[in-house]
Amino acid sequence: MNIVVGIPAYNEEKHIGSLILKLKKITDNVIVCNDGSSDMTGEIAEKMGAIVVNHPKNLGYGAGIRSIFLKAREIGADILVTFDADGQHRIEDIQSVIEPILKNQADMVIGSRFNESGIDNVPEYRKFGIKALTKLTNLSLDEKISDSQSGFRAYNKKILDEITPSEYGMGVSTEILIKANKHGFKITEVPITILYRGDTSTHNPVSHGASVFMSTIKFTSIEHPLKFYGIPGVLFLVIGLAFALWAIDEYTTSHDLITNITLIAVGSTIIGAMLTVTAIILYSMVNLVREQRH
Repeated sequence: MNIVVGIPAYNEEKHIGSLILKLKKITDNVIVCNDGSSDMTGEIAEKMGAIVVNHPKNLGYGAGIRSIFLKAREIGADILVTFDADGQHRIEDIQSVIEPILKNQADMVIGSRFNESGIDNVPEYRKFGIKALTKLTNLSLDEKISDSQSGFRAYNKKILDEITPSEYGMGVSTEILIKANKHGFKITEVPITILYRGDTSTHNPVSHGASVFMSTIKFTSIEHPLKFYGIPGVLFLVIGLAFALWAIDEYTTSHDLITNITLIAVGSTIIGAMLTVTAIILYSMVNLVREQRH
């Protein structure tokens, strides 16, 4: 079985060499996506025998994952494990992450940091952010998960053949989850422990959160337009109708048109109508595209 480990890397010359050396004991195929690094990351990876995909400039974490997916597919990977380059993941956890795929129990496995000792040393604001983004992602999944933002994952060949990530930012983790769920792939989690050595992340937590939020909104609106636009649309229409009846009742009894109530009635009705129409149009377009693909 061709097990491939893929590492998106940006300015990771301090860790990349020792990481590849350890991974080479597990697999001969290590892919490093050198995402426009300004240091020696790419050169070190090549000398250590990794398959290196070089980006001419820094395109983002998602672009790195995309390039790794494409290269893994090209070299015929049966299992792809994505692994962070900063030294926080344990090599010995790889076996437990790929085990459900080897046993045909899952198509995609997430190494979840939310276990007994997973993220004890992670700052509270990062824990809060991970949990918030995971709750948002879970709105689009059939089965709930605990760590939607973990970069330590394993994918089988079916997912590699079916899914090509398009997000260039941090939202790629959510994109893959939503697409895998849509195609009916089995997603599961196993506990992992990270070796947290301080707040060394190169990703700004605010931009990370914004990227994931926008990605989730985009894919949820496309996959579930009636739920995303239709439900709020109906709610606004109900609110508009309620306030309209209230305004009419006040006018018939006192012959005074209460401005605030009337404005809420008109505004809610307009917003509700717009959302409802958007839901119907987008639902029709999405289904038309799906029929043409089949």
